Amino acid sequence: MSKIPTYNAVGLSPTVWGAEERSDIEKNLEHIHEALSAATWLSGLELPVKLAVLPEGALQGFTDEVFDMDHATYREEIAIDIPGPETETLGEYAKEFEVYLVASAKEKAPEYDEKFYNTAFVIDPDGDIVHTHRKVTPLLPVERSVSPHDVWDDWRENYGDDLDDIFPVVDTDIGRIGISLAIEGAYPEYVRGLAMNGAEVICRIACPEPLVANDSWEIQNRARALDNTCYVVAPNLGTYYVTPDAETPVDTFGGGSMVVDHRGQILAEHEYGAGSSYCAAPVDVEGLREHRTESPLTNWIKDLRTELIRPIYDREIYPKNLWLDRQPVDHETYAEEVTERQIEKMVEADIFVPPYHERADEG
Repeated sequence: MSKIPTYNAVGLSPTVWGAEERSDIEKNLEHIHEALSAATWLSGLELPVKLAVLPEGALQGFTDEVFDMDHATYREEIAIDIPGPETETLGEYAKEFEVYLVASAKEKAPEYDEKFYNTAFVIDPDGDIVHTHRKVTPLLPVERSVSPHDVWDDWRENYGDDLDDIFPVVDTDIGRIGISLAIEGAYPEYVRGLAMNGAEVICRIACPEPLVANDSWEIQNRARALDNTCYVVAPNLGTYYVTPDAETPVDTFGGGSMVVDHRGQILAEHEYGAGSSYCAAPVDVEGLREHRTESPLTNWIKDLRTELIRPIYDREIYPKNLWLDRQPVDHETYAEEVTERQIEKMVEADIFVPPYHERADEG
């Protein structure tokens, strides 16, 4: 195996127009090309750019979440096929700029007529899709994409339940790449799953306010990189137009695009969110590999005492198969049927303690 030279990774922060129909994606794709052209050229003046990462929502926006759309309607009118025309266009970009390109989209679930996944993918410099990952936890309580856990019985039968089936990683000639789709990065276990499957560069793609302004985004990105001794490339979205014809944009995501190294140090950061921008920093995979195999301390996962950890998770918390036999519900119904019940469940299990006014009412 040949040595991997240090290269620049680019995290793109494009302007996005929320798609109201599938054809609206073309406007976002055209803008992505312009932004990629600028970012790869300028960053390439320092080191060759080998990895370009698009944030979640860059193709379609978040129309389903913002407008609480019916799940089946969104699948029919806006969700895409992977592979399909949109990924073919991105494949042309990957070939043109000679990069591995990471992106995501709401994808028509091939197993179901009326369901869609939130799917991330990696396209290689030849324009081929070499990796896909279905988002395991949507942005609760508003995102109604179907997670593998929401159709768990079917998922296990069709795909399996090993690390490769839930936390897949792709081995490339620029390192092993895993993807953490937005809010997945808020859950340490999901990024740990990628690391335990060998990930060296984890692309955590986007997160909305208030998680940027209150520093959750930065803390999580740095902690996930440090805990797992890996790089984290974390681009956030730029200006967001809620619809293709909206005149006034909203800085819904707050910026904060960053690249973090395996020591949890920020190598590059772009704090401003409005407009279109990017951040870029060197990724030294060989240096990471040396650190992982030479450090007696800060390659933490070698010391996991898994028998001690098992009792933490050896119970059901979030219900599996939630959407196996029905469609994801609207925001109000979800709050009543799931969110409120989950909090009650934590209280009943004596994991959460209710606030004083509730305890006082109970006598």
